Amino acid sequence: MPLSEEQVKIIKATVPVLQEHGTDVTKLFYKNMLSERPELNNIFNQTNQVNNHQAGALAASLYAYANHIDDFGVLSPVVEKICHKHASLYIQPEHYEIVGEGVLRAFATVLGDAFTPEIREAWGAAYWQLANIMIGREDQLYAESEGWTDWCEFTIADNIKESDEITSFYLKPINGQKLPPYEPGQYISVMTDVPQFGYLQSRQYSLSDAPNPEYYRISVKRESGLNPHDPKAHHHPGWISNILHDEKQIGSKLKVSHPAGDFFHDIKTSAHGPIVLLSAGVGITPMISILNTLINQQSSQKQESRQPFPISFFHAARTTSSRAFYSHVKSLAANHPNLRPTFYVKNLNSKDVVDQDYNHVGRMSITKLAHTQRGDLFLDDEKTKYFVCGPEAFMEDVRKGLRELGVDDERIKMEVFGTGMLGS
Repeated sequence: MPLSEEQVKIIKATVPVLQEHGTDVTKLFYKNMLSERPELNNIFNQTNQVNNHQAGALAASLYAYANHIDDFGVLSPVVEKICHKHASLYIQPEHYEIVGEGVLRAFATVLGDAFTPEIREAWGAAYWQLANIMIGREDQLYAESEGWTDWCEFTIADNIKESDEITSFYLKPINGQKLPPYEPGQYISVMTDVPQFGYLQSRQYSLSDAPNPEYYRISVKRESGLNPHDPKAHHHPGWISNILHDEKQIGSKLKVSHPAGDFFHDIKTSAHGPIVLLSAGVGITPMISILNTLINQQSSQKQESRQPFPISFFHAARTTSSRAFYSHVKSLAANHPNLRPTFYVKNLNSKDVVDQDYNHVGRMSITKLAHTQRGDLFLDDEKTKYFVCGPEAFMEDVRKGLRELGVDDERIKMEVFGTGMLGS
């Protein structure tokens, strides 16, 4: 049921209140909910609770929703991203019941008498308007998952060191069934028991290979100096990743979700224009999935005498020893002239040789690339699509640079692993 005109006015009037008190409301909400429903610690990211990233994200979501309550289309891309993450964690309608009741109760506690019955009624209606949209979209995603609607047991079939920091884990389902395909660039959620914490924890990892019915591959960065057994390890975003590195071996079991995510290249429906992949650090992982899929596709097209479209691959790393998949990309480029790789390294060592181990020193800059390798950016082709993944500052710099060069947002896809409306 749509909000009344009066309810819309009330929600809009609370925007300044959310700006001032939103984080206080969401911090209290999470504190109450997880103490009253401790089993939900199995769903919620403990690191994001400790550092208050989740409370901040939920407060920002409520603020944005209130600010655009009469223009919901503005929020559609964000809602789509959140729904994919919720679906990868198997969020159910009953979770929305818990969150809705808890948020309204936290509002009442923080705002006191200022949270009038009229405001409570308006926010209750607004919450369920959004919740029903999200529940409906998540139902669609579950329906598209080929019957995979709950966590599935996998085993680590192999692990391969890709660099000093990144290891690839090959995951196979214990039931032996063939795995469904996915869109290159998507991720899976991986859940593991954490005895020292007392609950399960899940994290999202990009799939780092072309779809294969036998296994899923994730390539995970180990955070230097972080001991998973340190009492404060759960404060660090790399906590679960280091558990995978330090405590999981070939044969270890993990729970895995179906693939999800709205960051991908649709090879079936996309126009065959140039593809530009821009990544930094471990952000290379979804790019390798996209690249391998494109190369496989173009190898098939070559047999049909179809001209392959160009692919530019730009990657920035801190050092050559921390960088993954360099030899793989160079090998592909040697056999596929339409692939043009460029590698940046911030800190060289004495053995690094230009044009053998790297192409440029320092940070990747779109502005500089536009002068030195403009042709590899394909800025003059309106069919060119740009995929960006890496640290947040890197992605913002790349997007800003592309916008300044005339690339519209519809052609720029960015992968950001953030926090969802429900704290996933």
